[in-house]
Formats: sequence, structure tokens, C-alpha cells
Amino acid sequence: MCQHLAQVGVHQGAFVDSIHLSFRYEERDYVRAMRSHYASRLRLKTDIIAIVLGGALGIYACQSLDSPWWGVVLVCSTGLLALLLVAAFTVLPKRLFRGEPKFRDEYSLTFSGDGIHFQTVHIDSHLQWSMYHRATVDRHSFILYHGTAAFSVIPKRVFESDEQRLAFERLITQKIPKMTNKMRKS
Repeated sequence: MCQHLAQVGVHQGAFVDSIHLSFRYEERDYVRAMRSHYASRLRLKTDIIAIVLGGALGIYACQSLDSPWWGVVLVCSTGLLALLLVAAFTVLPKRLFRGEPKFRDEYSLTFSGDGIHFQTVHIDSHLQWSMYHRATVDRHSFILYHGTAAFSVIPKRVFESDEQRLAFERLITQKIPKMTNKMRKS
């Protein structure tokens, strides 16, 4: 797991001018964000109901003398769907994180009303807010989408205080058109 390094600053005048974050991703940051992404994109309840009903119907059909092959097809299909869901939430996020060298870099991000200064050992770029079209806030992170499945993860653990995190949340609420808050009650 990556070493946790965080430096956070909020530079203020009358309003928040910029929010600076420096950190390294931890595997759990990316895994949690991927799970949140999949949970928002997939129809989990429907898929689970389909797996249970399809499996039960398949088992029933296997025991029936009239159509045992349909039962085998149903049981195999629902088993495959179940395996795909398990892989999407457990295996895939970890493999993607471990296989991507960029997640081992230290990230230095400065967020302001003018945009985002994004810096790593390999990148030094100024991004416009318009590249982000939606954001999701969950218990652990801010997920900023710049494509259907392409996103940037800002872990909440890297904020020094609730005040800094709330200033960031206000900023992205102003700059990103669609916000979804998936905060769960404890």
C-alpha cells in the first residue's frame, strides 16, 4: 500500500482562492471509488434478483423431466452473472490499481475558481473545470467524472480539516454541473 503523504492548504482572502492537496493514492482509495462507480452505474438490486430467480428457475428446470437443458443454461448464465458482479466489485478494482503506474506518483492538485493545477512527476497541467461534467460524493471520496467511466478520485482522507473539505465541496458544487451525494447515514 502506498505511503500516505498529505499536505493540505486553503488560501483565503474574502473568499476561498485556492485549495491545495498533495497526496499519494492508497489502494483502498481507488477500490472504494471503483465500487462506488459500479454501484451507481449497474442495477445491482435488479441483477441480484435476476440471479436468484434465474438460479431457482434453472434448478427447478433441471429437476423437471421436460427441459433439463434449459435449466443447465439458466444455472450457468446466472452463475456467470454472479461471478462478473463479484469480480467487478472485488478483483477488478485491485488489479486496475496495481497495474497502473500513475497511482504510485505523488499528486499535487490546486483547485481554484479558474481551474485545477494538476502536477505529478510526469504531468504539469492546468485543467479547466468544463472538462468535468458530473461528480459523486460518497463517504470516502469525491469522484469527478470527465467521461462515462473516466474519473479523478479525491480521497476525503487528504483534507486536513472539515473546513477545508467543505470549502472544496462548495467549490465543486459551483463548478461541476451535476452532483450526486451518496453519503450514507452511520
